[in-house]
Amino acid sequence: MLRTHTCGQLNISNLGQTVTLTGWVQKSRDLGGTTFIDVRDRYGLTQLVLNADTDAQLRDKARALGREFVISVTGKVLERTSKNPRMATGDIEIAVEQLEILNEAKIPPFLIEDETDGGEELRAKYRYLDLRRNPIRNNLVLRHQMAQEVRRYLSDLDFIEVETPVLIKSTPEGARDFVVPSRMNPGEFYALPQSPQTFKQLLMVSGFDRYFQIVKCFRDEDLRADRQPEFTQIDCELSFVTQEDILNIFEGLTRHLFRKVKNIELQEFPRMLYADAMRLYGSDKPDLRFGMEFVELNDIVKGKGFSIFDNAELVVGINAKGCAGYTRKQMDELTEWLKRPQIGATGMIYMRYNTDGSLKSSVDKFYSEDELKKWAEAFNAEANDLILILAGSANKVRKQLNELRLEMGSRLDLRDKNKFAPLWVIDFPLLEWDEESQRHHAMHHPFTSPKPEDIALLDTNPDDVRANAYDLVINGTEIGGGSIRIHNKELQALMFKHLGFSPEEAQKQFGFLMDAFEYGAPPHGGIAFGFDRLASIFAGLDSIRDVIAFPKNNSGRDVMIDSPSTIAPAQMDELKIKTTV
Repeated sequence: MLRTHTCGQLNISNLGQTVTLTGWVQKSRDLGGTTFIDVRDRYGLTQLVLNADTDAQLRDKARALGREFVISVTGKVLERTSKNPRMATGDIEIAVEQLEILNEAKIPPFLIEDETDGGEELRAKYRYLDLRRNPIRNNLVLRHQMAQEVRRYLSDLDFIEVETPVLIKSTPEGARDFVVPSRMNPGEFYALPQSPQTFKQLLMVSGFDRYFQIVKCFRDEDLRADRQPEFTQIDCELSFVTQEDILNIFEGLTRHLFRKVKNIELQEFPRMLYADAMRLYGSDKPDLRFGMEFVELNDIVKGKGFSIFDNAELVVGINAKGCAGYTRKQMDELTEWLKRPQIGATGMIYMRYNTDGSLKSSVDKFYSEDELKKWAEAFNAEANDLILILAGSANKVRKQLNELRLEMGSRLDLRDKNKFAPLWVIDFPLLEWDEESQRHHAMHHPFTSPKPEDIALLDTNPDDVRANAYDLVINGTEIGGGSIRIHNKELQALMFKHLGFSPEEAQKQFGFLMDAFEYGAPPHGGIAFGFDRLASIFAGLDSIRDVIAFPKNNSGRDVMIDSPSTIAPAQMDELKIKTTV
């Protein structure tokens, strides 16, 4: 080894030892005839000291060092006269006796400090430098710890880690596939897996009754803070289990991770029906760190001559406690925020419960104070509360009010990143109607089993069929989802029929799976956790990018290696591909 110790290892017990350290120059300081240098590796920082009275030539060599030079130093461990309790090595310093420059470095384009002056795009271009910063490195160490604990927990429960193919068959359901041309099969393409779904079901048919892998998945979707074109799942499948078994095992996994990695003991996770989540929060992934549940007002406000309420399918609101003092300017700003195209509300009605007990609304022309008291009672409002109300078509207005609820939660500092509110959302609809294609799509995927008691409704009321499906939600983010699967060919064929597949299309796309079901498929189910999302919650981040070593930007580009990029004409000819861009 080129070093005897790391830069985060030495302490007062090493006094008097001669040691060799290697690392990067963090910074240097000259104080009179003495030069101090901080040398860094991924384990920490150690202070070096060089004195002109001891070795002027060596000190002059040290003064020529620039930031991020790679060096090797040998010297004696001394006790610092001015200790730094914020550093693990803050009680000691190294009196340098030998100094070797292993590699010089250009001046970095941004400060490699915890608080950097580099913007997001600049840091992405020089990601290998950004990864030297403590916050990013610590995120990846955290991710490593989580992966080790996942493997430990599942292996102790007899799960087997099995790798599944990366070059697979494109299927029409779900998000867009990334496709890969096949040179040996001109005109034909592989797809990169959106998930290992069909393979893990085939593993169940094969008798591997407990499977998992920490696996890369690929989806050609529009990007956002919690979405990347390539992402990582903790993918799991089990045979001979019920939904209850799966919820218990993977609630156990989540609690294990919080206990081992965050030293947090979570209580039993609550469960919420999908229908209740939509009714009370307008979202299938509600943030339960704060209340502000929806209150429906149709029975109270209709029939008073106010056309916006009278013509609405749903009038619904929330109670922003302690906000009655919002100014007119603040209310106008909040209304404009709701009108943005991303949300699309046409306006907002409000009522103040003033500290003197009076009630004042933006529609006083239509509602007396006695009628406003009924509003206050419906919301359990108290003095200084502010009631915010939206009206319109039910599905749209619930989604808009969900956005408003989350925004108010943020403005009132109710979304504490150090507080964790997990829950299971269960009993999702099996199907959802797509206006564009004018047909039903699977809300999860085509292999999700309907609840046995709802199968008869597939032909008469398909929108009412519930799935044996479940999502794990933490702090308003979907962390994982899964279902009990269909395991017999007849029910799977019926499902394909209701999804608009002809028997020939179903056989072409999924014949291998339907054929496998004829050879003794066990009852099975599973779940997949979004590993990047879970890691970002553990790290207290809003974006998953900084728990991924080399992420893409919002355009799906890796600006560091300039990818995606064109390929040589000879490669295009060999692959029998022409572009029409």
